[in-house]
Amino acid sequence: MDLFEAIRTRRTTNGPFRVDAVSREHQHLLVELAGHAPSHFNSQPWRFLLVEEEATRRAIARISGECMTRLMQEGTFWRRYRPYFRFSEKEIAETGDGILIDQLPAPVRPFTKALFSVQGTRLMARFGMPQVLGGDNEKLVAGSPLILGVLLTRQEYRPGELSAFYSVFGMGAAVQNIWLATRILGLGIQFISTPMEIPEAWREICALLGVPEELELMALYRIGYLPEDAPRPSIDWTSRHRKRLSQYVFRENCRTPEPA
Repeated sequence: MDLFEAIRTRRTTNGPFRVDAVSREHQHLLVELAGHAPSHFNSQPWRFLLVEEEATRRAIARISGECMTRLMQEGTFWRRYRPYFRFSEKEIAETGDGILIDQLPAPVRPFTKALFSVQGTRLMARFGMPQVLGGDNEKLVAGSPLILGVLLTRQEYRPGELSAFYSVFGMGAAVQNIWLATRILGLGIQFISTPMEIPEAWREICALLGVPEELELMALYRIGYLPEDAPRPSIDWTSRHRKRLSQYVFRENCRTPEPA
């Protein structure tokens, strides 16, 4: 697979991975390629934590699942992310962004838009859906053979200063290198986002991982080999659509869109 194809076919893995451990060769290749990313004055502010121990992965999974349940119960998830939901091919083709909710259990499909609303949140809570989704989240994380922690040095990551922007910019490039490499190696990757949404949960994970004072834990990702024919989850979405050039590129000044 060439680089252009890897970029165009890069995806986030929403489903389970194979149970096989990620080989040390592939683990080292991922972080070695990350280290080739550009950084301000070659500061290389990133650090990476590779977690394979089952007890640690299960603890992270428990926290992640509990956070998902809480975010769903409180309605925080829907309030925060409703602007990104799309409910038809026409809608997502027009915007070119967001996620298309195209996989739901048959009985609830006629009520799709209602489900993804504040009122729908209350209804879902009555039927225990937050617990179900939280449990699904926990299983996905616990079943991931590798969890990758991405950290920055506090020497470079100083919020409120330009150094913070420079270090986050470099970290993004490093993570993109990893993401593209997983595509080529037959691996999948997904951001473990829910614990970051609840500060005390994130502090619990930092303590669990022994993050020292001189480092800032920025993100967690789950990684594993992709199964050949994995069934899609009962509630799933796609995000393959992209904006047209005229929607995000300008020519000469910010008032003139680039023709498609």
